[in-house]
Amino acid sequence: MKRKDLLLSLVLISLATLPLFAQSSWKITVDAGDHARKDCPVYAKIPGDIPNDIRTDSLVWSLQEITGKEKKPVACQQEGNGIWFILKGTTPARARRVFLLERRRSAAESPTMKVEKDYASYLLKRDGQPVLSYRFRTQAPPAGVDPLYQKSGYIHPLWSPAGDTLTRIQPPDHRHHYGIWGPWTKTHIDGREVDFWNLGKGQGTVRYAGLLGLTEGPVFCGIKVHQEHIDFGAKGPDRTALDETLQVRAWDVGDHAWLVDYTTTQSCPLPGGILLDAYRYGGGLGYRATERWTRKNSTVLTSEGKTREDADGTNARWCRIEGTLTEGDCGILFMDHPGNRDYPEPMRVWPEDANKGRGDLFFEFCPIRHHPWTMERGKSYTLRYRMLIFDGTLNPEEAEMIWNGFAYPPEVKTEVRDER
Repeated sequence: MKRKDLLLSLVLISLATLPLFAQSSWKITVDAGDHARKDCPVYAKIPGDIPNDIRTDSLVWSLQEITGKEKKPVACQQEGNGIWFILKGTTPARARRVFLLERRRSAAESPTMKVEKDYASYLLKRDGQPVLSYRFRTQAPPAGVDPLYQKSGYIHPLWSPAGDTLTRIQPPDHRHHYGIWGPWTKTHIDGREVDFWNLGKGQGTVRYAGLLGLTEGPVFCGIKVHQEHIDFGAKGPDRTALDETLQVRAWDVGDHAWLVDYTTTQSCPLPGGILLDAYRYGGGLGYRATERWTRKNSTVLTSEGKTREDADGTNARWCRIEGTLTEGDCGILFMDHPGNRDYPEPMRVWPEDANKGRGDLFFEFCPIRHHPWTMERGKSYTLRYRMLIFDGTLNPEEAEMIWNGFAYPPEVKTEVRDER
């Protein structure tokens, strides 16, 4: 073989063995399956090796939805060996939607979903508008209140898309309430009771212990933090009874709603583990609502048709809380995941006459309400929740569609479109 023929053969072999992402585009088919979908996050795994970063040598991911002869750009964001995007709008059951994914040269763009840090908090934002604030710096209680009520590691404020604050911390009736949070209440360590929820007892607390990572992009932003559940009553110095990794992620689903994932993974480093006693509140996902929501201007509805009159102690896939505030009607849809312990989880819902008849709102998914739970040393336990924070109102059919997107994601098929 002549030298030039040999060189040509080597070049062809090299081209044939280049990484798949440099050679191909992909057809992505999303099948809604048996459930209708609305504004649903979708993950498409990409065959072959792809870069860890969305940008490599000025190449970016380009996603387009194909409808007939039309192609509509769709924002996408890489995570691991695939991409996330939002299946925008309503997708009927058994419908299929087709997308084309390519890599193109493009100028850098600033992410729409960003995380900003100030002196006390991490702020998750969409196009500069705050979605929620995670507090990492210890918040002192009001003057004259026992210092035991100080705390870090919670979400407050959570804002509606119109800008109303939906959470409350340190209310006079329950100084230990902190926006969105989830300490365990009645626990036992080596036979000794430890309460991490009722801070005034001085038995324990949950606190921020460090940032593990943050993510920004055109589809979602988020933080991953380490939290410690501290036992004050152990012999010797205070000790960590539970290590917790909390992931909070906000999705861009449009101008009039936020979609927020709240995922907690906990493990016990103690030789004897920890017993979480059955109790009517504690753990899971707790929410203390703004003081401006009372029985006069807010409502509760669960997936089983329960209201504030009869929801407490019952189980549900989702719970919708909505009402009227300064900027109009708004609400939160709290969603439980089928993989959670004791799914569908029991709830703690304050009745209409709570707090001396004012009807203040407190809600919680409570996985230990009816059954105790032992967390053994060396094992990890995960609970997943999702919240839709919306302006206006949300009917039960819409709530069910949004929950289905969380509980049973659509089937996604990725096929290589070889362009060599």
